[in-house]
Amino acid sequence: MIRFTPNALMLAAALAALPLTPMVMGTAQAAPAVTYNAVQPAQSHLGFVFKQMNVPVEGKFNRFAAQIDFNPAKPEAGHAAFTVDIASIDAGSAEANGEVVGKNWFNAKAFPQARFVSTGIKALGGNRYQVAGNLTIKGRSRPVAAPFTFTAQGAQGAFDGGFVLKRADFGLGEGEWADFSTVANEIQIKVHLLAGSSPAKK
Repeated sequence: MIRFTPNALMLAAALAALPLTPMVMGTAQAAPAVTYNAVQPAQSHLGFVFKQMNVPVEGKFNRFAAQIDFNPAKPEAGHAAFTVDIASIDAGSAEANGEVVGKNWFNAKAFPQARFVSTGIKALGGNRYQVAGNLTIKGRSRPVAAPFTFTAQGAQGAFDGGFVLKRADFGLGEGEWADFSTVANEIQIKVHLLAGSSPAKK
């Protein structure tokens, strides 16, 4: 026969009075989802590579604004937008800069900005995604799709991606520059963004 001592009975009564809380053994609590939506301009980069006489030439835009809203747990709900200051282009030299902002290229006086607005983001597996949207340069809009990778870095996230732009689609390089043997039609766009995070809205 099992005998309960007074102390054991008191302990049993105390345990019975506790609220019932389920216990999960061996399972770590999931980290809260976060949304990356605060771009760090000083740590971000918008560059490009083109070939002139079959020689690769690198350049960049020094001023651009980017707005993103990205939760890696729900990529399809994200969006992104870029506005690029054309006059801030650095194509490698003062002579080149003066040429590419002119009428035959970007015509920066008439079209001072280029803009991209996303229409959708989808997951490709792992840390790879693709953003699709409309790119507008010199008043011409074309659909583009850009694959990118996302890497969480503590409270920040790094986005790295790009796509190939065909300059003829936007009238970039007209007149004497229309010959693709001088400057190739394909221009590789490269984007690196660093963004801060905030708790995701439920």
